Amino acid sequence: MNMIRKILKKKLKNLGANFETLDYEELIDKTAEFLSKEKAIGWFQGRMEFGPRALGGRSILGDPRSDKMQKNLNLKVKFRESFRPFAPSVLRDDVSDWFDIDVDSPYMLLVSNINEKKKIQMTSEQKKLFGIEKLNIKRSEIPAVTHVDYTARIQTVTKKTNSRYYDLILKFKEKTGCPVIVNTSFNVRGEPIVCSPVDAFNCFMGTELDYLIIGNCILDKTQQDPKLKKDYTKEFELD
Repeated sequence: MNMIRKILKKKLKNLGANFETLDYEELIDKTAEFLSKEKAIGWFQGRMEFGPRALGGRSILGDPRSDKMQKNLNLKVKFRESFRPFAPSVLRDDVSDWFDIDVDSPYMLLVSNINEKKKIQMTSEQKKLFGIEKLNIKRSEIPAVTHVDYTARIQTVTKKTNSRYYDLILKFKEKTGCPVIVNTSFNVRGEPIVCSPVDAFNCFMGTELDYLIIGNCILDKTQQDPKLKKDYTKEFELD
């Protein structure tokens, strides 16, 4: 583990990155605090996932309670249409309190309705709206992951499946009362999910992500050399 950390730090230094190294508990606490302040986080931890979804190894994370998070992540990070939905990662023990489901969904493949107690019903006037105006209506206590039909595509997280990611969500719950966070793949539209530290840093510097958490290192966007910024906005046409 120490060798991996040394290699990671060397790669970040070679990239010209400015970073802070923290112990495990402080790293989890700070990241959860950033999320609670509606910061967009690039989360690069451990081995890369294999499959159709990012599951907390190569993920972009956000606060699901924010009614701005969906739009901001789409426009400022993913560089795609603002209405694209995001999925929630939720502690397995709390899933039935927030969604109408009580089974494991570790691969983010099952769709469920939002729990009735967490919904915010639309008024008769709001129901008459159309398109983006109707989409932007706050539908639940976690609007950033609530689809227009009050559903969400869920990933349940346990200590056994991903202990670091579990600890982060648990700490976020301790700070906010919410055991759910936004989880979307760590990439921009048109590019594959990041694989290496170099990929992660380039994506971080080419988007409006606020922080990159890679291993036990925290990178603050405001502390990076602006000359290292990458411009993704002109590379890909909208889908």
